[in-house]
Amino acid sequence: MAPASRLQVHLILIFMSALNGETRYLEVREAAEDGEFLHINPDLKRELSGGQLYRRSLRCVDMLSIEGQFTFIAQQPALHCAVFFIGDPEDLITIEYDFVNIDCHGGDFLKVFDGWILKGEKFPSSFDHPLATSERYTDFCEDVDRKRIYRSSQNVAMIFFRVHEPGNGFTITVGKTTNLFPCNVISQTPNGRFTMVIPHQHRNCSFSIIYPVVIKISDVTLGHLSDLQLKKYTPIGCNGVGDFVELLGGAGLDPSKMFPLADLCYSFHGPARMKIGCDNAVVRMVSSGKFINRVTFEYNQLDRRDDLEENEQGNSVEDVCFPKD
Repeated sequence: MAPASRLQVHLILIFMSALNGETRYLEVREAAEDGEFLHINPDLKRELSGGQLYRRSLRCVDMLSIEGQFTFIAQQPALHCAVFFIGDPEDLITIEYDFVNIDCHGGDFLKVFDGWILKGEKFPSSFDHPLATSERYTDFCEDVDRKRIYRSSQNVAMIFFRVHEPGNGFTITVGKTTNLFPCNVISQTPNGRFTMVIPHQHRNCSFSIIYPVVIKISDVTLGHLSDLQLKKYTPIGCNGVGDFVELLGGAGLDPSKMFPLADLCYSFHGPARMKIGCDNAVVRMVSSGKFINRVTFEYNQLDRRDDLEENEQGNSVEDVCFPKD
């Protein structure tokens, strides 16, 4: 199974287990392959390349990474449903209501959330998103203007819905627009390279990889003197510096609830290597708005069975997420 396909299986299992109240982490096996979740088949590739609008039905729990028109029709009461949308790092997700037939007065609802939320944990976190949590929800039943098009602030978004009556449902069109300065990102793949730039903006940005990874940072520009400070599990931070990069690890989705593994407080040219063995790894930049801040890094999936060489060039942070033998 290709890495991107395996990640989609991993995410789907996480989402389904979260909605069912089960444990977050589930081991992904080759037997978990489901072609409809995993890859674009040849017919779909031809359809997309021909400029045709892709159409398919939605499941109660679903995930989409491509543009198209999608319809949910309840076959039975659908009470705990969610669809997760994800794009490339530079994408913003647009969701347009084409048709909605639900009973708002009978307990049905259809809500858009700007980001992802699972079991109370949000991405982006409340510290990284420009809107308050309550403002990130848009409820179709409570929206007086019935706005038809919604655009996310990052490369992920989701909808929650409940439909009691069989035969009722809705149709949406999902599209993508370009974000010139991607800020908060969830990676679709466990391997890649990314440069995060915050140009004179007072904001925080997080890049999340839902896999244990090895991160190699090649360049950090923060408008400070050149130096590199690594820390192991201390609350000291960067001593009041307003611009810094931190590496986080944890089992959940919300960066604000993750364990701090390292602070990069000054500009430097790498390499610096960090092993993060958690289910979720995050590179987070905090910017005061006084400088053009930049960080460039590569990330590669970390195999728990690998015996990584600690003498490799660069710096390493002892991971805190692997179970101790």
